[in-house]
Parts: sequence; structure tokens; C-alpha cells
Amino acid sequence: MKDILDFLTELRQHNNRDWFNERKDRFYELRATFLNRVDELIRLISIFDEEIAGLEAKDCVYRIYRDTRFSPDKTPYKTFFSAYIASKGGKKSLRAGYYLHLEPGNCLLGGGVWCPESKLLKELREAVYEHCDEFIEITENPEFKKVYPAFDGEMLKTIPRPFPKDFKYPELLMRKDYVVMGKKQDRFFEDNNWIQETAADFKVLQPLNRFLNYTVDEVYDY
Repeated sequence: MKDILDFLTELRQHNNRDWFNERKDRFYELRATFLNRVDELIRLISIFDEEIAGLEAKDCVYRIYRDTRFSPDKTPYKTFFSAYIASKGGKKSLRAGYYLHLEPGNCLLGGGVWCPESKLLKELREAVYEHCDEFIEITENPEFKKVYPAFDGEMLKTIPRPFPKDFKYPELLMRKDYVVMGKKQDRFFEDNNWIQETAADFKVLQPLNRFLNYTVDEVYDY
């Protein structure tokens, strides 16, 4: 994994096609290593989340090529390796899952539901409102907070309709995403046991994903 981080550090400094093409063989070797590690991680996650069983890394790992069509940033490559491990589609799934982000100085583990469609977001807010005690019990659990200290993503400025303005936890209904992230030092992924430790951190996340997926499955009839 240190070789991957080293490559990404170099790529950040030389994010152009000529440099990348000269090192494409090296990139493919490192990508193959990453795919193998993600397959190992999937196997470990499936021990406590059986819905993940049968997924393959190739369906979860994102491409390194950036879509620059509508971006002012025209650098052609992402400077991170990442994977989204979720049932029913891997990185294309609408379900809550497990996110691995390997980027020098910004390594992350996370999960939940990111950027949901409006109809799903409305139902997720309703689920949080109706089952607030359960949601709080999950997200305020000390073990959970240690790994995932805060929600990530954008928020509305006020509590949306039709929810009461005096709701005890307005910030939970003002969210545009239900995503949590936990930052990791680069050296975390250089340890020989990083896959086992990552799986353990994802096990802590599983109750939140289960809570969210109950609504996702109802909305999309999974």
C-alpha cells in the first residue's frame, strides 16, 4: 500500500498524460494490488454483513480517470484510489455501503448514503424522524463516534417541511446526505493488519447502513 501512496504522491505532482503514459505499466500493477486487497476486504466484511457476499472488487473500485467535461479543473487523473463496497451494484449501488479512500494526506473510511435522489432523501429524513431514538443510539454510540466522529456533506439552513421546527435534533433532518467519514493517517494502510482493522471499523458502521437500507429498499423495491 505504501507503493500506491508513493505513486499517488508523484501523480499529484505530475498530473498529465505524458507522465502517466510513461508509467502506465506501474499503474496497472498497483491497481491490480488494490483490487486484490479490496477483494480480501469484501471477504471480511461479508462475515458480518452477508449482503456483501459475492461482490467483486472490479465492481467496487472506481476508475482513476476524471470526468473533466464540466469541471474547471482539467487535470486528467484522480489522485486517489477508492472503492465503494455495497450490495446490488458495488460502486453503482444506491444502497448504503462501505467506502475506502486512499489518498496521501487524506485517507478515509466511511459509508452511508451519499447524494440521494430527492424522493429517497425525503424518506430517509422521515425514517430518522420516526425512529430518532434508534438512529441516535447508533450514531452516538461511543465506539461509533470514535471511528466516525461526525456526519459529512452539505446541510440545509433550516429544518425542511413538513417537520416541526421544535424537533429535538433539527440538524439530523437538515442533512442532504447521510454519510459518515473517519480520517486515517497514511501509516494506517502501511500496517500489515490494515485490512483486518478496516473490516473492524466497517463492522462498527454496519448498524447505520442497515438502518438506512431499510428505507432504500422500500423506495426502490429492492
